Amino acid sequence: MDGNLLHALILGLVEGITEFLPISSTGHLILAGQLLGFNDERAGVFFVAIQTGAMLAVVWEYRARFFKVDVMLWRNLAVAFIPAAVLGLLFGSMIKQVLFKPVPVALAFIVGGVIILLVERKSLSLRIQTTQAMSWLDALKVGIAQCFALIPGTSRSGATIIGGMLFGLSRPAATEFSFFLAVPTLCAAGAYDLWKNRALFSADDLGMFAVGLAVSFASAFVVIRWLIRYVATHNFRPFAWYRIAFGLVVLGAVQLSLYPA
Repeated sequence: MDGNLLHALILGLVEGITEFLPISSTGHLILAGQLLGFNDERAGVFFVAIQTGAMLAVVWEYRARFFKVDVMLWRNLAVAFIPAAVLGLLFGSMIKQVLFKPVPVALAFIVGGVIILLVERKSLSLRIQTTQAMSWLDALKVGIAQCFALIPGTSRSGATIIGGMLFGLSRPAATEFSFFLAVPTLCAAGAYDLWKNRALFSADDLGMFAVGLAVSFASAFVVIRWLIRYVATHNFRPFAWYRIAFGLVVLGAVQLSLYPA
């Protein structure tokens, strides 16, 4: 198999598995890209673009809600989308230059894991049981929480799910709204980044993008269905401990020069 297609397959699988879990897909993609030697400017654009495949998995799973006129849902998604979109446009390039590196990502993994453990210890007042009961203000709060995901390694789903729970959403409602919010967020980010950097690619790269998107879609679809069942009876502590352990391993590997900094 062509090297680019193999990279696309591996990275598409990484993206699909990690996008909706609170463990940071971008962080995993940056670290995997470093190991594969695919860590240049083209790689950064590819990482963002293949998130669209995971987004399409959400649309397919929830197609009954997305393709009917649900004014409140789309209003809430629009409100929640705005904060991260504005900050991303203002600071996106700077974040890529400074933070898209193994050490900052590893530190974000660890800090995020500690935050999840602290939140899981709290006795939360869960006043909103379903996404249909959310107000525009609830959506705005989740959108503000999503801004923290601009830091690679933080996790978009982790920020929105844990943030949603802190703001009164039940675990299933926070998880479902996180799925929904992925659609405008990932679609806009992928389209904007690809268009802005279109000069970096040629028609020869279409196969690489097709493989990455297809694998991302398929693996994300499986994870979405599993996570819906998981959150009904489990908490997020296992993901927190995974984040902390993974971050420490990466820091140790960098310190020992076993992993590129």
